[in-house]
Amino acid sequence: MSLFPYTIFQLLFLFIFNTRRTPKPTIMRKIVLIILFFITATSLHAQIDAGLFRFPDVSQTQIVFSYANDLWVMPKEGGLAVRLSSPAGIESFPKFSPDGKTIAFSGNYDGNTDIYLIPTMGGVPSRITQHGMSDRVVDWTPDGTRILFASGRESEKERFNQLYTISSSGGMTDKLPLAYGEFASYSPDGKQLAVVFRSEVFRTWKRYRGGDVADIYLFNLQDNSSTNISSQVNAGEELPMWNGNSIYFLSDNGPEKRMNLWQYDLTSKSRKQITNFTDYDVHFPSLGPAEIVFEAGGKLYLYPLSGGQSKEVKVTIVSDKATLKPSLENVSNNINSAFIGRDGNRVLIEARGDIYSLPAENGFVKNLTQSSGSFERSPAWSPDGKTIAYWSDQSGEYELWTLNNVEGNNTPRKVTNYGPGFRYDLFWSPDSKKLAFIDKAMKIKIVDLETGITTDVDHGLRM
Repeated sequence: MSLFPYTIFQLLFLFIFNTRRTPKPTIMRKIVLIILFFITATSLHAQIDAGLFRFPDVSQTQIVFSYANDLWVMPKEGGLAVRLSSPAGIESFPKFSPDGKTIAFSGNYDGNTDIYLIPTMGGVPSRITQHGMSDRVVDWTPDGTRILFASGRESEKERFNQLYTISSSGGMTDKLPLAYGEFASYSPDGKQLAVVFRSEVFRTWKRYRGGDVADIYLFNLQDNSSTNISSQVNAGEELPMWNGNSIYFLSDNGPEKRMNLWQYDLTSKSRKQITNFTDYDVHFPSLGPAEIVFEAGGKLYLYPLSGGQSKEVKVTIVSDKATLKPSLENVSNNINSAFIGRDGNRVLIEARGDIYSLPAENGFVKNLTQSSGSFERSPAWSPDGKTIAYWSDQSGEYELWTLNNVEGNNTPRKVTNYGPGFRYDLFWSPDSKKLAFIDKAMKIKIVDLETGITTDVDHGLRM
């Protein structure tokens, strides 16, 4: 039993005992306050400090988002989130239907990413698309009868996506008259699209300003004409959301050089920045009837379409934390590197963040690092066979570690304190006293294991 409730009841008893002579209303008021404090503290103690709520969407009353690869729904004002799905696959890009009663999402229930529908209040997911390629939900049509989605099903090897629609009851798909398409939003009358043909959302680069930058086009579905509203801006602009006479979108064109929420006026053709996050980008905004919901810094925010400041939405998650439970894992398909020992009888294997010693033929397999909370990589066995060296982020950054007596029990030794940065394969000196490596800046270095001193050797130009 936790000591926390016991302490509360002790305080409650002392309070009652010490206030025997006070008027009853005062006693009762204090008792009620203590009980309320106990309930609140217990609930806070039970909930999970969750973050990174992805792909949110908002209806008139609720917010749906993806967390831990499952879908969750909660009141728009924040509070306790309820899990809608929990299969082994990933659920992403949920979108409320215009009436708020149904959620379309991309899910992997049957071995492929397809579009599914699920009632907002829970139920059995129904599969809508049946193609062997991946389908990503983009939006609903304004009348709520069809779902707009992106797919590489006809682009050969999924080199790019195109836009399609499908009825909410399933059936045949209709391809939009666009050669490319990643994200889009319908005009209120359904006759036009604000569309992004190429996206930076799934790229690893930041603050990109090259020829592959994301632009927003207005595409007329009746005469197939288009206008680039981002042509005069040297920045990425995407994830458009059409509301009335405005198009909301993400852009890193502001002084912060971060993806923030912007607004484009279709009449005046002017634009203005409406959020000003400086540390982190805004991710995956989504338009609702009265607000735009988005994620920034792992938290959820609502921006009112009527104007004003965006506000954080507090989320309470209750989960069994099943992914943190110890488990046995088959790492045979996660081998990243190997290093043969001096006599050829054993080999070092790096797999799934741990380093193993394996026999060439017969013998035992030993996990040398057993570190579920850190990642070890690039093991190298010394020429004398007494020491292995490897990189580990156990301290928070990748540093050089060594381990002696590798077949027995020994404590790893941290050799360096380089700090941020990435370093590559390790190479021993013939006398087993030094190690050479190359870092991410293409600098060649040698570290002396006895003194811990690192010497800069040279600077590569092309590696």
